[in-house]
Amino acid sequence: MKTKAVRLYGKNDLRLDEFDLPEIKDDEILAQIVSDSICMSSYKAAIQGTDHKRVPKDIDVNPIIIGHEFCGTIIKVGKKWENQYKPGQKFSIQPALNQKDDPFAAPGYSFRYIGGCATHIIIPNVVMELGCLLPYEGEAFFYGSLAEPMSCIVGAFRANYHTAPGSYEHQMGVKIGGNMAILAGVGPMGLGAIDYALHNERKPKLLVVTDINEERLARAASIYTVEDAAKEGIQLVYVNTSSPDKGVDYLMSLTNGKGYDDVFVFAPVKQVIEMGDQILGYDGCLNFFAGPSDSKFSANFNFYNVHYNATHIVGTSGGNTEDMKISLEMMGKGLINPVSMITHVGGLNSAVQTTLNLPNIPGGKKLIYTNIEMELTAIADFREKGKTDPFFAKLADIVEQNNGLWCAEAEKYLLASSKPI
Repeated sequence: MKTKAVRLYGKNDLRLDEFDLPEIKDDEILAQIVSDSICMSSYKAAIQGTDHKRVPKDIDVNPIIIGHEFCGTIIKVGKKWENQYKPGQKFSIQPALNQKDDPFAAPGYSFRYIGGCATHIIIPNVVMELGCLLPYEGEAFFYGSLAEPMSCIVGAFRANYHTAPGSYEHQMGVKIGGNMAILAGVGPMGLGAIDYALHNERKPKLLVVTDINEERLARAASIYTVEDAAKEGIQLVYVNTSSPDKGVDYLMSLTNGKGYDDVFVFAPVKQVIEMGDQILGYDGCLNFFAGPSDSKFSANFNFYNVHYNATHIVGTSGGNTEDMKISLEMMGKGLINPVSMITHVGGLNSAVQTTLNLPNIPGGKKLIYTNIEMELTAIADFREKGKTDPFFAKLADIVEQNNGLWCAEAEKYLLASSKPI
């Protein structure tokens, strides 16, 4: 079977190729991808090439397919797995395979025939063996794509820990009824973290979200409102820390000087990390969520507080399969709705330039539908484009009825009305 896929050959060398997939083996599965959301991690892999931990050294002759936040439909199942998976079944994948002999290997980084930026893929045996091919029963494919980034957030919240005075036992997870801060927290992943903080079982009593962009803060506040947070028993405060009077002292005043039990840093910026360190309370846990591209990236950390105030730091890179299952279950129950992450939609033809220019494209998640041809377009621009194109006019009508957010109805219309690639 022929497939079209975005493949990585070296640093900044992404190409949209058409090529033949081999016949599947008895322990493999043939699948069609429908949606893939583009992650900053894919951008980092693209610019770092073989310097990236997950990317093989021989991609110049054996290029890999990028994309790891994908959802699709199974087409054909090898004999080994035909009792567990069926043709026509929807699926999502946990790309963090965490193999003992190759802990960095992951779909979207390391494999020739599996990755999200493709029309069709071959799912290798190891994915099923490790329980990372997850059945998905949702109506819309894009939710399956968002399950992976949400699993990273779930994992981060689970990785934080605290200790009782006089005890060395780690109590895993964010502190229930504590003070929480999400710094640089209104990008796509920050929005997902706000959603999860408001609706998971381990809720804080105070949630402070910071950024330096008033427009982004206003959008976040319109989606996750102070009033809705109050219904969950949470005091939600949005703070623009670019204002001189809204720095560390102001953030500390919101806790009456106690400080924060859990601080999440959503940007690899030295000043943001150091602000997070300065606002930690006793036994406070700082989670460095945003992965830097610079392998020598560092920031100052107060070790007086480490010694006397039991402050500590953790870092998470992706979630695990359990985190993925939690995110899928919560989405299925309507407890979280990460659609606020998505700000742009496009077809496979737009994936190369979108990935390579990702830091320069404003907004949140860029959602790619891999079997259609469509230039990457901001949802906010649908109405303007609709003045000359009835296709975008209809999309604008649909999303405006959904608070300006992407939705299942919009996806259904897009897939039925777009030009195949």
